[in-house]
Amino acid sequence: MSRKISAIAIIGFALLVVLGTVHPAMAQAAATPSPATPYSKMAPIDQYLMADRAAEIALARSAAPESISRDAEVMILGRHGFETAVKGKNGFVCAVGRSWTSTVDAEFWNPKVRVPACVNAAAARSYLLRVNKETEWGLAGRTPAQMNEAISAAIARKELPPMEPGAMCYMMSKEGYGGDSVPHWPSHLMFFYSDTDLASWGANLPGSPVVGVNDPVEHLTQFVVVVQRWSDGSEYHEGPAAEHHH
Repeated sequence: MSRKISAIAIIGFALLVVLGTVHPAMAQAAATPSPATPYSKMAPIDQYLMADRAAEIALARSAAPESISRDAEVMILGRHGFETAVKGKNGFVCAVGRSWTSTVDAEFWNPKVRVPACVNAAAARSYLLRVNKETEWGLAGRTPAQMNEAISAAIARKELPPMEPGAMCYMMSKEGYGGDSVPHWPSHLMFFYSDTDLASWGANLPGSPVVGVNDPVEHLTQFVVVVQRWSDGSEYHEGPAAEHHH
């Protein structure tokens, strides 16, 4: 997932759970990284990889209900980027995001981050291309500033396409790890657009279940909707019952 978007959206989830609504200014302030962080540099690459191939495939599939993920393509992380481990039949693609694309700036190098996601065909042809590029750059040791510059340049050169209509993603796993700031995210769906007005979805308004974030660098708009069940069908509960199982 886009790192800058995720940094704000993750905090938005936490605010949504605690307050029942999200205020953009609060989300932005909460997402500001602390100067003190244990993740000041890249860890050895092996720490970002999962030695158990079957476990990574299962974790990736846990992002979506089994009726969707069982026929999805599955990608696992190799030393230079994501690689196809299982060919799919339904257009969906499941993978486990790492810190470069799936947590706040202060944890950019956190090797413990594991975030399962399953995108549909439209997102696989647009949004996922960005995730793959950013993952390759992260493994190559690029800093957040270098990555921002690279993604902006790639979009300007039209090497990466705008979001395709209907692009979306399931993130309904009980498992995974979002980082020390917000270890486990609520079960939710994500919808991707290019430069879309947040008001068109009623995002971030009092009482609205929709969290919305615009990223002008990536020309990316992301809407997040929390859902009431995990991918295995069990009910999602806010508070202590929804804590991360790691």
